[in-house]
Amino acid sequence: MDIFKLGARPTRRAPSDHFTGEVLMDPILEGTPPPARVRSLNVAFAPGARSHWHTHPLGQTLYVISGCGRAQTMGAPVREIRAGDVVWIPPGEKHWHGAGPETSMVHIAVSESLDGNSVQWMEKVTDEEFKAKAEK
Repeated sequence: MDIFKLGARPTRRAPSDHFTGEVLMDPILEGTPPPARVRSLNVAFAPGARSHWHTHPLGQTLYVISGCGRAQTMGAPVREIRAGDVVWIPPGEKHWHGAGPETSMVHIAVSESLDGNSVQWMEKVTDEEFKAKAEK
């Protein structure tokens, strides 16, 4: 058993080649030895911040713990997500997620690695895509 004490794994800024805006990440589970393949992060998005388009080989689960944000699957409407919501993104589904235009949002993201890869990053989400009217 390993116990990672608060502060043992520092908060880091999300890389600008995968995110737009101010995004902070706190690792929950990373780099677990095989056969484990789960990766989990606490991700905090400032208003207007979001991921780029991406996919996950084995899917992704998001659990929104505070705030109000947005998520979208390619070709579908932008959807509002709020504290307490659970979002399941199936394997290979191109999507993005982040804060609202005027609200922050924090979620826990959980995904699994396949052959050492848990995500494939793609192009930025445009301001036009991000600011589209969201379904509640």
